[in-house]
Amino acid sequence: MHMLFRTLLHVLFLSRRKPDLGHWDVARTRFITLPTDLDINRHMNNGVYYSIMDVARFDMLVRNGIWKTMLDQGWYPVVASETITFRKSLSLWQRFTIESKVLGFDDKAVYVEQRFVRPGPDGKPEIYAQGLIRGRFLKKSGGIVPIPELVEAFGADGMGELPEWIHRWGEDVALPPTRAEAPSTWA
Repeated sequence: MHMLFRTLLHVLFLSRRKPDLGHWDVARTRFITLPTDLDINRHMNNGVYYSIMDVARFDMLVRNGIWKTMLDQGWYPVVASETITFRKSLSLWQRFTIESKVLGFDDKAVYVEQRFVRPGPDGKPEIYAQGLIRGRFLKKSGGIVPIPELVEAFGADGMGELPEWIHRWGEDVALPPTRAEAPSTWA
């Protein structure tokens, strides 16, 4: 429930007070590790990282203007795949920033990289964790928003080619489509 309040705080208030962003700009969203974020080891629970990444992506969507377009079109974003790699733990009351950046898109999805950063010993931002998200946009009326329609509506032309490893990752982790069979069998 506390994540709902964090999301509303950022989307309704904090994001609107920050500078606007272009589609390819890095969004920086600040957070603090709260007691409700901790696990039994007294560091941020691995599942909380994903939830806070959601909040930071919403902040990015509001600031780059996509949020308004989504509402006008009756679209909403969903995560199709995501992965995270941890480097250092975040402890109680530590302040950190999530850097979010749209990397590009393929014929089915949009790819976003997100980094949890804190100042290192030299004062420069140091990565604590890094996540990769493969997302899609759905229509409230039903169906998937095609990428060309997204690009046109968002005015998001001009992105270079995604690295090959991202294409491979997107294909390797994808499950069958919703209406296709997906039996649970173990080798």
